Amino acid sequence: MIRLTDIVKQLLIINGLVFLAQMTLGNGPFVLQFPATEAFRPYQLLTHMFMHGGFSHILFNMFSLAMFGPPVESRLGPKKFLFYYLFCGIGAAVLQLFVIYLQYGYSADVQYGMLGASGAIFGILAAFGWYFPNVQMQMIFPPIALPAKVMVILFGVLELVMGVGGYASGIAHFAHIGGAIFGLLLILYWRKFDR
Repeated sequence: MIRLTDIVKQLLIINGLVFLAQMTLGNGPFVLQFPATEAFRPYQLLTHMFMHGGFSHILFNMFSLAMFGPPVESRLGPKKFLFYYLFCGIGAAVLQLFVIYLQYGYSADVQYGMLGASGAIFGILAAFGWYFPNVQMQMIFPPIALPAKVMVILFGVLELVMGVGGYASGIAHFAHIGGAIFGLLLILYWRKFDR
């Protein structure tokens, strides 16, 4: 049985309430838009990570948050964990927008919208792999157990291959990578400077 920690519980509730609001009111101006367009608002860097594109999207993200968030929150403490989650989500958006910029330049004609907690979730997966590297994680396909550090690396490589290869184009693969990278950079920063 999963024992949910305080911040994880609150994030699950907030994401659930926002999803219900989306289902009744629509997305509004809260989906992350490309900065060159008139639809972009700076607050979208934060709001996009509490929205989801459908039931399977929120289900997968919240299941992952409930599974991997509590041990990471217990390791970091509530305040640091919340900061980490938000930092990874914003870092995910920054890298994804940078990749869009490399592809299309800084054009107001770019039609792009991004939503979801996946970047923050990948940051949490990276933290889990860092702090609990030898915990065995069971894969569904193929049905084998791997250490967390190996699983996280495999997920990262898979996202990179899919992003560079253009597979599943509706998924922000570089946001996933960005969440993990920004998360690991923050962990390294804390390790060096945080006493």
